[in-house]
Amino acid sequence: MARCLIIGCGCHGQSLARELRERGHVVRGTTRRTDRLAEIEAAGAEAAQADPDRLATLVPFLDHVSVAVLLLGSAAGNPESLAALHGPRLEALLTKLLDTTIRGVVYEAAGSVPEPILGAGAATVVRLCANSRIPFGLVEVDRHSPDWRAQAAGAVDGVLSPRLP
Repeated sequence: MARCLIIGCGCHGQSLARELRERGHVVRGTTRRTDRLAEIEAAGAEAAQADPDRLATLVPFLDHVSVAVLLLGSAAGNPESLAALHGPRLEALLTKLLDTTIRGVVYEAAGSVPEPILGAGAATVVRLCANSRIPFGLVEVDRHSPDWRAQAAGAVDGVLSPRLP
């Protein structure tokens, strides 16, 4: 059993939270909106209000978390804010994770965010996690695919039981 933090726990994040709970994990989910907190709780996750654009709002919720699941592949915003979210803010978050209990990262690398932005974000995850020897997984199917939930939950399982080279 592990504690998982879903950053961006909207409808699909709540579906993943249910799946992870069924697999025996404890789940915490974040949202920017106070009116979504009850929905996250109803999905069986501890709800937390935090904004991935503001790292300081996420830091308190990293305590005792084993896996960070970044479900920001369909985040809304203008191209500049999305590029920042999947670029420098992602890099800052991943760097911060080195000083926490997190031992695995799952990044949603598909969604409505333009592919070049998601591709750059995935490359950042691969580079920083590999350099830090933190197991990582990429969810590379669109969240509307019937395989999305299974791939996302499988990525969490994969970072918790990484294969050695």
